[in-house]
Amino acid sequence: MENRTWFKEARFGMMVHWGLYAVLGGQYQNRIARPYAEWIQSRFAIPNRVYERLASAFNPIFFDAEEWVRLAKACGMKYIVVTSKHHDGFAMYHSWVDKYNVVDATPFHRDVLGEIAEACYKHGLKLGLYYSQDLDWHELHGGGYLSEPVGCCGVSWDNSWDFPDPSKKDYSICFENKILPQVKEILTGYGDLCLIWFDVPNTLTEAQSRKLYDLVKEYQPDALINSRLGNGVYDYVSLGDNEIPESIPGDAQGDLNSCDGFKPSPYGLYETAATLNDTWGFSAYDQNWKSPEELRSIRNHLKSLGINYLLNVGPDALGRIPAPSVEILKKAFAGE
Repeated sequence: MENRTWFKEARFGMMVHWGLYAVLGGQYQNRIARPYAEWIQSRFAIPNRVYERLASAFNPIFFDAEEWVRLAKACGMKYIVVTSKHHDGFAMYHSWVDKYNVVDATPFHRDVLGEIAEACYKHGLKLGLYYSQDLDWHELHGGGYLSEPVGCCGVSWDNSWDFPDPSKKDYSICFENKILPQVKEILTGYGDLCLIWFDVPNTLTEAQSRKLYDLVKEYQPDALINSRLGNGVYDYVSLGDNEIPESIPGDAQGDLNSCDGFKPSPYGLYETAATLNDTWGFSAYDQNWKSPEELRSIRNHLKSLGINYLLNVGPDALGRIPAPSVEILKKAFAGE
């Protein structure tokens, strides 16, 4: 009950999409990825052997976890949700399961999640972690191959460019060998977590969703789980990306970018994850920023409905939250 009460009272949080895609900044071979820069590998079918080279260039020398957390706190945000692994399969923490991670594969050699966790503890913000439990383009057996590409922001949900034959794919192999052990890693390595933010449940069976849910509750019993885990296994409802409803959802149907046919939250817990511009990951080409007035209006409307507002920033490859993001957030919310 205490964790649900906290979530209801929190109202406002920061989401952070950060990964190798930040190195490209929304551009590959003179082509610009729109709207989502973090989907650039799938958008342009970049082979893993090419995309992996971005790790050698990922050296965010200006990354300062305390600076990020202080910004969130100054804007009245109560929690921060950081991508531990996005769809490209690259772990933004020191994974012992797969060396394709920020410590082992980059010249930076620092566990950024560990530093963010320490900063959150120091400054009194709660930490949640995003983990892409279905899609993993680095893996032959990553999910998404059962779904038509309608609705995705690339050529396909799965990696169909390196691994074109879906008959050779078995998501259960990826699930057992990478997904489960990595989720256990993030549950046991970064202190108390307020929530786990799963995404895009295209392929998971009900048993697999339940297995992940039970794993979270075993190691982080107070962590809430969002509805994008799939198969109706969740603690709170993640509405669609940038979804601003007129009223509390009734018998919502959901979609692939939502939570695969959810019912209303049994505890009355809802959250809208939203962007400051159009993209989630860093793009040098997306300058379609929302105004401070618009952001305040959205936040106040969601607050009136009892829906949390999880507002995203996409740091660049040097570890900087873009200056327009910082300026807009401060103008909209500083001092609250």
